[in-house]
Amino acid sequence: MAPATGTEAVGAGRRKNWRDEFGNLWRIAGPVILTEIFQFLIGFVTAAFVGHIGKVELAAVSVVNGVVEGPAFGLLLGMGSALETLCGQAVGAGQLRMLGVYMQQSWVIYLATSLALLPLYLLASPILRLLRQSAAISEVAGLYARWCVPQLFAYAVNFPIQKFYQAQSRVWVMTGISAAVLAAHALLNWLVVAMLRHGIVGTALVGDVSWWLLNAAQFAYLVGGSFPEAWSGFSRKTFVSLGGFTKLSIASAVMLCLEMWYYTAVLILVGCLKNPEIQVGAISIWLVRRC
Repeated sequence: MAPATGTEAVGAGRRKNWRDEFGNLWRIAGPVILTEIFQFLIGFVTAAFVGHIGKVELAAVSVVNGVVEGPAFGLLLGMGSALETLCGQAVGAGQLRMLGVYMQQSWVIYLATSLALLPLYLLASPILRLLRQSAAISEVAGLYARWCVPQLFAYAVNFPIQKFYQAQSRVWVMTGISAAVLAAHALLNWLVVAMLRHGIVGTALVGDVSWWLLNAAQFAYLVGGSFPEAWSGFSRKTFVSLGGFTKLSIASAVMLCLEMWYYTAVLILVGCLKNPEIQVGAISIWLVRRC
C-alpha cells in the first residue's frame, strides 16, 4: 500500500479532530438534554394525572402553566443565560472560586424576581377573568396557582445550580437526580391523586415536593465536598456588583421571553373561544407535543 500523501494525512487528522470534538460535545450536551427532558416531564406527568380529574381541571392547569408559570419560568430561565456567560468566563480564566459567588448572586436576583412575580400567582383568578377567560376555569386556575407558589421559588434556586454544574461538566449528576425525581414525582402523583383522590390541590402539592426535592438533592451534592475549588460556602462577595449582574440577567431574559410569551398569547386567545374547557385542553396537548 502506498504511503499517505501530505494532503491525505492532513485530511485524516481533520476528520479525527472533528470526531473528537463531536464526541466531547455530546458527552456534555447529551446529559444536559436528558436533564431538560426529565424536568420538563415533571409538568407533563402532572398534566396527565390532572386529565383524569376533569376537563375543567385540565384546562385550568394548562392555563396556569401557559399564562402564569410560563412567563415566570421563561423569565427566570432566560436570566440564567447571564450566569452561563459569567461562569464560562470564570472557568476560562481559571477563577473557579468565582463560580460559587456568581451562583449566590443569581440566587439573590432570582429570588427577588420571584417575589416580584408573586402577585401573578396570588391574583391569577382576577387576572384571568380580566383576560376574558372562563369563570369556571379562572376559579380553579387561581386555586391551583396559589398552591404552586413554592414551585416559583424552587425554579429560582434550581436554575443557578444547573449552570454551576454545567460550567464544571458535572452534567451526569444533574441527569441522575432529575431522573430519580421524575420517578418519585410519578409515584407521588399516583398515590396522592389517583389513589387518595386529593384533586387539583394534591397535584400542586406533589409538584412543590418534587421541585424542592430536586433542589435538596442538588444542594446536598454541592455542599458535600464535590466542588472544593468552586464552592467554599456562602460569601459576602455575593452582594458586590449586583446591579451590573441584574442588568445582564434582564437583557438575557428578554430573548427567551419573547418566544415563550407567544404560547401564552395563544392560550389566552383560545380561552376566549366557545367551549374553552375543551379548546384549552386540546391546545395544551398540542403545546406539550410542540415542546
